[in-house]
Amino acid sequence: MNNLQYQTKNKYTQEITEGIKDFKDGFYKGLPIAFGYIPVAFAFGIMAVKGGIPVWIAILISMTNLTSAGQFAGAGLIIANATLLEITVTTFVINIRYMLMSLSLSQKIVERMPGVQRSIMAFGITDETFAVASLEEKEITFPFMMGLIIGPYWGWALGTALGAMLTTFLPEIWQDSLGIALYAMFIALIVPASKKSKAAFVVVIVAISLSCFFRWLPCINQISQGWVIIIATIIASTIGAVFFPRSEDEI
Repeated sequence: MNNLQYQTKNKYTQEITEGIKDFKDGFYKGLPIAFGYIPVAFAFGIMAVKGGIPVWIAILISMTNLTSAGQFAGAGLIIANATLLEITVTTFVINIRYMLMSLSLSQKIVERMPGVQRSIMAFGITDETFAVASLEEKEITFPFMMGLIIGPYWGWALGTALGAMLTTFLPEIWQDSLGIALYAMFIALIVPASKKSKAAFVVVIVAISLSCFFRWLPCINQISQGWVIIIATIIASTIGAVFFPRSEDEI
């Protein structure tokens, strides 16, 4: 009996030790992502508060979403007084990739992981955390993902809080100059990808062209911003999928 208790205790201690080790491993790998999120979230905080969203709501949005592109689009639509349907569909279309990422990552996690833990992990899936986790050669544990997620989560929340709170104190001209960082961020995202991939270049050009058409052409320029984002996203991504399908080696 004592031997059984000793084995059980030893196994429990070993699991805790391995869990702490996995958490530290994930945490260190997530630190660069956390530091990278702060300036982007800072820009989001500025944009949200400048648009009339209260500071605490801007921070709450970041603490309950953790999706940069979706938050920028959603906050922009809120500021533009878009309908709830537009906001819902737009954020769904933009964030649907996270569902695909979660499904892909579910093939690498340890067996018999409880649904609650899976849900928590899914909440923390971003482009960057998915990229890091997908490169892991071993099975992904819950402690590892918690370590990987916690840094970026608080980095995003901290950046939003700093941007939102400092906006109320910064002069108008400083706010406008800092807002340029948002456009610079998107340019930095699409230009390298467009230079490396013909498919990405075509998708970007199609999306930009559609946005211009909806903005400047008579009649259709009356369509609201939310539906323009939805239509442009669906058409551009569909063209990319049809004319530039991924080969089996790339999947």
